[in-house]
Amino acid sequence: MDLEAGVYYNGVKKQSWRTVLSLAYQSLGVVYGDLSTSPLYVYKSTFAEDIKHSETNEEIFGVLSFIFWTLTLIPLFKYVFIVLRADDNGEGGTFALYSLLCRHAKVSSLPSRQSADEELSNYKRDTIIPVQTSFGARLKSVLEKYRVLQRILLILALIGACMVIGDGILTPAISVFSAVSGVELSMSKEHHKYVEVPATCIILIVLFYLQHYGTHRIGFLFAPVVILWLFCISSIGLYNIFHWNPHVYKALSPHYMYTFLKKTQRGGYKALGGILLCITGSEAMFADLGHFTQLSIKIAFTSMVYPALVLAYMGQAAYLSQHHEMESDYHIGFYVSVPESLRWPVLVIAVLAAVVGSQAIITGTFSIIKQCSSLGCFPNVKTVHTSSKVHGQIYIPEINWILMVLCLAVTIGFRDTKRMGNASGLAVITVMLVTTCLMSLVMVLCWNKSVILALCFVLFFGSIEALYFSASLIKFLEGAWVPIAIAAIFVMVMCIWHYGTQKKYEFDVQNKVSVDWLLGLGPSLGIVRVGGIGLIHTDLVSGIPSIFSHFVTNLPAFHQVLVFLCVKSVPVPHVKHEERFLVGHIGPKEYRIYRCIVRYGYRDAHKDDMAFENDLVCSIAEFIRSAKATNGADKLLPDNADSMVVIGTPSTLADGVQVREDEGDDIEPVCTSELREIKSPKITPRKRVRFLIPETPKIDTDTHEELQELMEAREAGIAYILGHSYVKAKQGSSFFKRSVLNFGYDFLRRNSRPPTHAFNVPHASTLEVGMVCYV
Repeated sequence: MDLEAGVYYNGVKKQSWRTVLSLAYQSLGVVYGDLSTSPLYVYKSTFAEDIKHSETNEEIFGVLSFIFWTLTLIPLFKYVFIVLRADDNGEGGTFALYSLLCRHAKVSSLPSRQSADEELSNYKRDTIIPVQTSFGARLKSVLEKYRVLQRILLILALIGACMVIGDGILTPAISVFSAVSGVELSMSKEHHKYVEVPATCIILIVLFYLQHYGTHRIGFLFAPVVILWLFCISSIGLYNIFHWNPHVYKALSPHYMYTFLKKTQRGGYKALGGILLCITGSEAMFADLGHFTQLSIKIAFTSMVYPALVLAYMGQAAYLSQHHEMESDYHIGFYVSVPESLRWPVLVIAVLAAVVGSQAIITGTFSIIKQCSSLGCFPNVKTVHTSSKVHGQIYIPEINWILMVLCLAVTIGFRDTKRMGNASGLAVITVMLVTTCLMSLVMVLCWNKSVILALCFVLFFGSIEALYFSASLIKFLEGAWVPIAIAAIFVMVMCIWHYGTQKKYEFDVQNKVSVDWLLGLGPSLGIVRVGGIGLIHTDLVSGIPSIFSHFVTNLPAFHQVLVFLCVKSVPVPHVKHEERFLVGHIGPKEYRIYRCIVRYGYRDAHKDDMAFENDLVCSIAEFIRSAKATNGADKLLPDNADSMVVIGTPSTLADGVQVREDEGDDIEPVCTSELREIKSPKITPRKRVRFLIPETPKIDTDTHEELQELMEAREAGIAYILGHSYVKAKQGSSFFKRSVLNFGYDFLRRNSRPPTHAFNVPHASTLEVGMVCYV
């Protein structure tokens, strides 16, 4: 299964109108499920305790005015018109902005950086580089000079990512709970509380249990469910407007916001924490950009989502403006404005829409975790790609069950939308504040805009979001502590893992063995060379890792072909297949030692072991063939003492070396007139490996022998040599450093997947070399 062949859409690529409209239709089910279900709980959370609904209607009209302008300014103006333009080769989200900044200024925390990475086509800067006298150039130099600013930038991105994870816990709880709360109107308050929580928990358990099946089988139902939901709330809204108060449109005037705050004062200020829930899910427009296009997301929001939400909120306000005597506070919720004959059908549709919205945020949480892990900021976890056709559909078992437990804990612990809303609101607005801050830097460093424009962006949108943030923060004891606690735990885990990983890499760099030492051993390396290919996994892009010298010192035998393999991530979302591998010789050709660097973007899928092995061997074979006569497609790149050649995957090498494997040795090879076959000797192996090599250009005898030896080694098998490093703090280190490395990092390392887990390395072919790294 070729996971890398999955479909993803680049926002820059021009699409036909039919494709754009099709993507807009699909985006309704993936992007807008969370945002479209917000009418279920906004008014109920706003009028929970802080303000009361009076006969003058000043409160309800003021709340409606705040909702309308918040929906207009944040999702419509900020995200649709501005933020969506800051895509990273078609990808969006917090890490897309951070990745853009890392490529325009040397602020990346990724180890093993190379100048060759800047030659990647997706790495190229498509914007104007600021002149040295501009403010952007000065800001860039300051960021590159001070490590503390680089760490602050990284922590800012991690906080945004952790709040998205918190939202992945809170959104399913509040969405499903609010949808199920419709049963409260058909039974007494004493009885419905015994139905809401169990029903919500059952739905959530089923939702998380079904995650490992993926959404590709039922994903086609998501868009119709959301469309049906939007049709319901907009139709009910129109009915309520014309039936109860046709003049409710006057409340859209900003004057009512001033009247509302003047009358309610502190209570109205605290009620802003409930109002901001009307924009929950707005960040998904940017975060899910990689699955669609900018234009498709804009069309879906402006033509369907935005009008439907405005009509829904206006309809609820129109109904409430004529109903002031409520039996209890829960009667001010969404379902009270639904005609009684439609409540049960609407309840069913609301539950389905809440499940769709929850599914989208859960999948987004998996994606964020994968990006953090790719950038070295989260322990290695098992990532299952649930679809080979649709890019980005992944499932992470460990994270799924953690989310489920925390989601159930929030539901059972709070049991009301007020505290759930306080918690969810703080998570949502924090992510938006982080996006605003990073976006202002993108404007200056990447877009080369004036600092005045960036300041205007920060002051205008930042002040609005800061107002809502402060209103949510003062409800710390009323539920807002939950996202802070969740984010604090995840940020601590990320920082500890990142710190330990950086220290381990610094130790490897300081203790690496020079290539001269290796060459001084001679062609046989002073040891016995046995059949097969030895893959030495390392994080280094130059030099010889210390685990190799440690191994050969204790066991003086190694494979006839050595490959120092470095699998690394680069700050781009995707690396094209034709730029995947960097291959080079270490020492003379007769040593049969190669260095291979495999580059992945932070959203790329890693292949399984067999596909990866074939790609790796084929890339080395193509490097051997083209080393003497490098054509225009391959570019020689300096990598310290080695010359590295960019080699693509076999699918991109139509005129290059191809690898074939046959069961047994009695199968006649099928060759075209344009390909010449190199056969292995008759040694009756279980599998026969063949290299199909183009007739042109001609290869010399030495190259033919090198290919022959590589082929024989591939038949003998591949062994994976992994370094199992234990990172410990040196004696005399500070208490903080000892605590982080000896306890925190060691605990995470022992309870995480090995670095090569993504390639499904077979245990029978794996050899671990243990070392203790004192840093």
